[in-house]
Amino acid sequence: QVQLVESGGGLVQPGGSLRLSCAASGSIFRINIMGWYRQAPGKQHELVASITSGGRTNYADSVKGRFTISRDNAKNTVYLQMNSLRPEDPAVYYCNADVVEYSSDYAEYWGQGTQVTVSS
Repeated sequence: QVQLVESGGGLVQPGGSLRLSCAASGSIFRINIMGWYRQAPGKQHELVASITSGGRTNYADSVKGRFTISRDNAKNTVYLQMNSLRPEDPAVYYCNADVVEYSSDYAEYWGQGTQVTVSS
């Protein structure tokens, strides 16, 4: 089994910054893609950003130039640096990881979610 634990959400003013972290632990042989998704009330679950084990990144158009995803493979941790936060960014942010376990099983795991609120 694998667990993803997120941290770093909270309340920030428009234009402010937050950094989310997500640490994976458990029976991990390798993590392929790690990513961040978000879901706001009344809106669809959407990909915010993803990163491969080699460091290739992908971003939603709405966050390009403002958010930066990174990862520490040695720590099985992914980060999301969010700058210039806007009123449309508030949501529950979820960490996601595609994991190959020591048992050779492959599975997708999700974190519990962390709330990001942008308000003056």
